[in-house]
Amino acid sequence: MENLMDARIGVVGGGSWGTALANLLAVKGYSIDLWVYEPEVRESIEARRENEWFLPGVTLSDNLSATNDLERVAADRDLLLVVVPSHVMRETGQKMAGMVADKTTVVTASKGIENGTHLTMSGVLADTLTGIRPDRLAVLSGPSFAKEVARLVPTAVTAASPSPETARKVQQAFATPAFRVYTSEDVIGVELGGAVKNVIAIAAGIIDGLGLGLNTRAALITRGLTEIRRLGVKMGANPRSFTGLAGIGDLILTCTGDISRNHTVGRKIGEGMTLTEILADMRMVAEGVKTAKSVYNLSRKLGVEMPISHEIYHVLYDEVSPAEALKRLMTRDLKDELDER
Repeated sequence: MENLMDARIGVVGGGSWGTALANLLAVKGYSIDLWVYEPEVRESIEARRENEWFLPGVTLSDNLSATNDLERVAADRDLLLVVVPSHVMRETGQKMAGMVADKTTVVTASKGIENGTHLTMSGVLADTLTGIRPDRLAVLSGPSFAKEVARLVPTAVTAASPSPETARKVQQAFATPAFRVYTSEDVIGVELGGAVKNVIAIAAGIIDGLGLGLNTRAALITRGLTEIRRLGVKMGANPRSFTGLAGIGDLILTCTGDISRNHTVGRKIGEGMTLTEILADMRMVAEGVKTAKSVYNLSRKLGVEMPISHEIYHVLYDEVSPAEALKRLMTRDLKDELDER
């Protein structure tokens, strides 16, 4: 993949994040085929060089070509980037199962934990793309709003793979003067940080919707990170990952950024809207809504204490009021701060 003109790269997923990453690679010099689900998105990109539905206002590189033909994008690639919502990752992986070549390095930049199986996105791909060796799978995660990446705002992320060679390959493919990429072998830590922070971001939005203060938000982020680390360590992650870009970095961004979809969902709940009303008005996916269910069930299964995440689950799915959830969190048994049980 050292020669930009020779590398064959496909991107599966034409949402804001998939489009931003596809364009980043195209601007760098790669010839990119982007699979999009909606015909109107393909037409928008091909006719007007803009994804008017999911990334409006960004002129896309001529090196990027959009298609509704999944096989055209997935087959015979050196690198395949998969950026679809977590709840359709399995279906997408199953469709690609007979298309993806053994030689292909498969990267996911999607963030979530599958309901039912409790697999991360790389786990779902490993389960569906059965011909791909684990050392050819990688994940890309970190504090990175699509709109800012598309505007070339300086951004830093982490590429993680069980194979250091694969992680370095992904690092070299994506790195630009505006997009710095670090490597890691801690796939589960990087993925859990990127997934669970969306649940905490819903809580942060609720705080803002209720009109509470910065003290509350700071406490939430700090204790939210503790919950993420508890779950990660239980699942074999390196604790240091949670003080890195895919951990505290992504958590801070999503809990404080007004353009975060998960924060927006929480803020509207805090303002009194129902989840059904909120989701009816959203075309793009707020991953924390579905991930909250996975985190709730997974943490109970593993015996990991995650009170904030549990209260968000109850608010989303059991109609518990934000005020009642907050009261229960603040009146829990008093504890030692360093108690990680």
